[in-house]
Amino acid sequence: MLEQLAGMHEGTLLERMGIEIVEVSPQRVVGRMPVAGNTQPYGLLHGGASVVLAESLGSVGSAVHAGRDRIAVGLEINASHHRAAREGYVTGVATAVSLGRTLASYDVVITDESERRTCTARITCLLRDAAPGS
Repeated sequence: MLEQLAGMHEGTLLERMGIEIVEVSPQRVVGRMPVAGNTQPYGLLHGGASVVLAESLGSVGSAVHAGRDRIAVGLEINASHHRAAREGYVTGVATAVSLGRTLASYDVVITDESERRTCTARITCLLRDAAPGS
């Protein structure tokens, strides 16, 4: 599953930001992202980068839950930023809150290398049939 996902992310925002997915199931998705290259002018991890990581993890989990011939599209995301990260990697863990036929929601906790919470997010995705031929 991880090898299949890696090929799908070539040339996408995940690749540009250095996001690596390390664990995947419909119930839990884990990924990490370097702070370097994803900072704002003060040298701190950009809050938007944390949101990209959270949305990516929730979307991957939703897509795996949706299954073949279905797609997941983001409906809503919110995030609270708790502390700054200046170096190393941050790790996100997306845990399923609700996995239905048409909606999937995840809580995402992002921590720094010292396991201090830097961000908490929630994402909800709509699950739809894929367009014919896609």
